[in-house]
Amino acid sequence: MEGFLFQATIYLAAAVIAVPISARLGFGSVLGYLAAGVVIGPILGLVGDTENLRHFAEFGVVMMLFMIGLELEPRALWDMRHRLIGMGGLQIALTTLVLMGVAVLADKTWQMSLAIGLTLALSSTAIVLQTLAEKGLMQTRGGRSVFSVLLTQDIAVIPILALLPLLAAAPEMQFGNDGSIRMGGGTGHGAPHGLSLVEGLPGWVVTLVTIAAIVFIILAGIYLVRPVFRFIHGSRLREMYTALALLIVVGIAFLMEAVGLSPALGAFLAGVVLANSEFRHELESDLAPFKGLLLGLFFITVGADINLSALWADFGDLLGLAVLLVLAKGLVLYLLARVFGLRGRDRWLFTLGLAQAGEFGFVLLGFAAQMNVLSVPLTNKLLLVIALTMLLTPLLFLLYEALARRTPDRAEKLEPDEIDEQGPIIIAGIGRFGQIVNRLVRASGFKTVVLDSNMETIQLMRRFGVKGFLGDPTRPELLRAAGLDKARVLVAAMDDPEEVTKLVRYARQERPDLHIIARARDRHHVFELFKAGADDIVREVFDSSLRAGRYVLENVGLSEYEAAQAEQTFYAHDRYALKELAEVWDPSIPTTENTEYIERAKELEKELETALLALTAEEEKKPA
Repeated sequence: MEGFLFQATIYLAAAVIAVPISARLGFGSVLGYLAAGVVIGPILGLVGDTENLRHFAEFGVVMMLFMIGLELEPRALWDMRHRLIGMGGLQIALTTLVLMGVAVLADKTWQMSLAIGLTLALSSTAIVLQTLAEKGLMQTRGGRSVFSVLLTQDIAVIPILALLPLLAAAPEMQFGNDGSIRMGGGTGHGAPHGLSLVEGLPGWVVTLVTIAAIVFIILAGIYLVRPVFRFIHGSRLREMYTALALLIVVGIAFLMEAVGLSPALGAFLAGVVLANSEFRHELESDLAPFKGLLLGLFFITVGADINLSALWADFGDLLGLAVLLVLAKGLVLYLLARVFGLRGRDRWLFTLGLAQAGEFGFVLLGFAAQMNVLSVPLTNKLLLVIALTMLLTPLLFLLYEALARRTPDRAEKLEPDEIDEQGPIIIAGIGRFGQIVNRLVRASGFKTVVLDSNMETIQLMRRFGVKGFLGDPTRPELLRAAGLDKARVLVAAMDDPEEVTKLVRYARQERPDLHIIARARDRHHVFELFKAGADDIVREVFDSSLRAGRYVLENVGLSEYEAAQAEQTFYAHDRYALKELAEVWDPSIPTTENTEYIERAKELEKELETALLALTAEEEKKPA
């Protein structure tokens, strides 16, 4: 017991220290877990054999695939079929063939070469998606293409896991130096440990049992899970939801192993079946902590198993292999980017963002070694190569940023539309904010001129009969073509706060008499727009939050009239407070260090409390 507690303390302490540091440095949590494993394993020697622990930690992969399935409704998969099958499928197939060819030239058997190609064709979902989100690249065309390929790769893990045992069972085929193929003895693998429902059965019976297990999972997900959840709900015990979520995943994993299939396959299938369930979010929230911790534990065990002496002894060759892998994958990705019409920065983002190997490579390599597809020394060498490519990922994104600064963004250089209309109202930005403004104004009988720099948004609006013009609203020539000289109102509703401020500042300089309505991200953005010259400033979520607050008051004892009065009082005071705070706000001083701003904010908050309490007291004095 003491040994277990000591090991648990070491693992948790390493994760708590290393992962936040790695995340703050921009390297992501996966690299933090790997680094923690390296420190407590080969460097400090605080942990011993991790084999048994890794078998437990690998269950986090099963949970991950179950949750991936939960997020992929069958209809969503069908809508994405062109990118998934086309771009994603080609990336996996072509990269696998290239890497398999390199391995065959290195005198590996075709089974080993195929396993190596499939494993190294996958990229790091965890690192790449986190980096895209941190750098604000997810909504670019390149970012969406990267996401589609990563999604395809995550799905492809399932058939790859199912294929690897077949490679071990197949006869060994080797390629001679003269290009001939010679057959040799292959290595099989035994039945899964524990209960087996198919051991000793004829092949056709095994097939029927396997199909029956898959059908059972589908039918249970459709007809059994909902009644069980309702039964659990009646107990009103929160921990029972967690117990049921774990039971679903553990039970499916056990059933799949019993019929000789990958537990991950069954978990993913069950997740897709339950994606439309009303209990989907409940399952996700219950399993997320377990998935994260188990995956983190798995990555720590991988880091703890890295042989640093082997790494340093063969560092030049390993680094060369890592660079060769990045170049080979990058070449395939670059060609695919050209084929699918990615240009400029999007092409480089797609090429460099996916050029590394990924965390699923650790899973597949371990499984391949367990199935005797790959030898242990080769597996250890490939594990080090994958770790090195993941460590190179931040450098790849730095290279992308350097290339992006020198490469014109073709998406932004699209030729703007020729604006052949002018109107009294110009709406710059037709996203989720601007389109509501546009609908209200047009439905009230007023003509608008809509500008937006996003081609997909403009095309979507046109499909619904709303005419808009493609172009950057901050460009002076487009604004003049849209009628800035004669317009009565300009609505700056773009997503980017800096662009909104830039547009407001320019429009005010050109038209001192123009009424400008601007969309603000937050309070500080309000102050910037106020100084830039906006007349009316609307915070994105202020009105909806205010309405939500009114609903709260209505349901804790206030009448609808009293809640509405409180809402109006808050609204009027907030407008007054913003003007007061704008006078003492200084963009060169952080808000937390601006003493005058903080003191005035406290005074205004007390004034608001006094006003609202006085309003409540006045209502209580009125006769019933």
